[in-house]
Amino acid sequence: MDLYLDTADTEAWADLMPTGLFFGITTNPLLAHRAGLHYPRIDWGEIARRAADLGARELHGQVYGPVEGHADWAGALYAAGQAAGLRTVVKVPLTKPAIRALPAIKALGGPILLTAAFDAKQMFVATALGADYIAPYFGRMLENGLPAFEALAEMRAIGKAAGGRTRILVASLRDTGQMARLAREGQDCFTIAPAIARALLNDANTIAAAQDFEAAAGA
Repeated sequence: MDLYLDTADTEAWADLMPTGLFFGITTNPLLAHRAGLHYPRIDWGEIARRAADLGARELHGQVYGPVEGHADWAGALYAAGQAAGLRTVVKVPLTKPAIRALPAIKALGGPILLTAAFDAKQMFVATALGADYIAPYFGRMLENGLPAFEALAEMRAIGKAAGGRTRILVASLRDTGQMARLAREGQDCFTIAPAIARALLNDANTIAAAQDFEAAAGA
């Protein structure tokens, strides 16, 4: 089971990464905007060093802008990760123009994640292109009225039939209950927002029990 922290907020990194729960950190332009960052101005070398210092073994960043620049951007992200001592993963949206840029990115030899998946059919694209990860937007699928649980089960079956090289990284989760049900159905890789991470770490009944232990120890 691998968990990733899904945010560009470095204060949340500093709070949550030291727990040791997270294999890595995932980001994208929308998360950067929410964290008050201007995506084109991000210093990925500094970001990668900060993530590595906090124990991240992977950092995922997403291409943006004209597809003609995607390979150069990806090369810079891979170089930033190598310098920082962690694995950087290039995220590419599952759109036809972005997919056309994929061969040039793949030629760089680094890991790739295909992102913003909403349908099981997109697993065929990911496996055929040899992507290391695919990120289905589970919560948005449910909110769009799509059969999200069934689609993820189908994606898992397609991936297994293709040899299991492309790993499903479930994104856009809304609560820990969704994680638990998906894990029961065989999913083992999740990226979660800080609020869900904190929900994993805090349970009212556990806190009450711990307080009872401390009270008994001091009696």
